[in-house]
Amino acid sequence: MIWTPHVTVAAVIEREGRFLFIEEEDEGVPVFNQPAGHWEPGETLVEASIREALEESACRFVPRHLVGIYGWKHQAADITYLRFAYCGDIEGFDEGRTLDKGILRAVWMSADELRAQGDRLRSPLVTRCVEDYVAGRRYPLDMVEHVV
Repeated sequence: MIWTPHVTVAAVIEREGRFLFIEEEDEGVPVFNQPAGHWEPGETLVEASIREALEESACRFVPRHLVGIYGWKHQAADITYLRFAYCGDIEGFDEGRTLDKGILRAVWMSADELRAQGDRLRSPLVTRCVEDYVAGRRYPLDMVEHVV
């Protein structure tokens, strides 16, 4: 058997002490996550974070920094995730855009409100990305190189 981690991206977006989260259904249960999803063929990781933010929140996300790279194994599903989390700004919205299937709504919460969600988080990576952002972790976008 070949082990293949699932590569994902996430957008950490903060405005005035509040962060953008997506409430989405995970196997019929509402959970919170950053705008996030899988890296697709033909795109860079930065492009994937821009696309996912748009598809899940209708926000035009502009990545400024890499917050971190995270590995997590979902024990119950026996899946390993490798997440690249980017932070940046929103430069507009696509009003009227149809969001991805399973997206319930976009929500702005403080870090404390996020911590209070407990088991309503998609994974422990949701909180970890925010904690690292709050701690000031910022790396240049060119830290991840795409060679074509």
